[in-house]
Amino acid sequence: MNALAQLGMVSDFPSDCQNEVVSFPVHGGEERTDYFVEKDGMKFAGTHLLIDLWGARNLDQPELIDRALREGAIVAGATILHSHFHHFTPNGGVSGVVVLAESHISIHTWPERDFAAIDIFMCGVCDPRRAIPVLQAAFHPERVDVDEQRRGRVK
Repeated sequence: MNALAQLGMVSDFPSDCQNEVVSFPVHGGEERTDYFVEKDGMKFAGTHLLIDLWGARNLDQPELIDRALREGAIVAGATILHSHFHHFTPNGGVSGVVVLAESHISIHTWPERDFAAIDIFMCGVCDPRRAIPVLQAAFHPERVDVDEQRRGRVK
């Protein structure tokens, strides 16, 4: 972990959007911070969106994809740690991830099908839905399908 921290790839500080912080004791009496959120009477770790873009454009441009996903993370209130994208040949598809202090945004594109699969998982009180208009502006999809899951639900 220290090697990653030296590269600037690990942040000790969650985003400012993590405004409801609770400490709790763990084994050995040590205090830990709890970034779970409570919404609509449910306590959970974070929101995971599975987003399918159909009839989309710009799916073979890693630099544009990187900018769009980073902008989406910022608009959602997340803290960017780093990103990595791979451009496949010969079809031009792109796979990549933006690693966040609050989790991640990942993308896999099929330009030959005008299709992109995007995952956005953000812990705490960040709002991944705020990234959707950014994605729509970058990729101009004809259709957007969104499935939402609350991860780490406390029963």
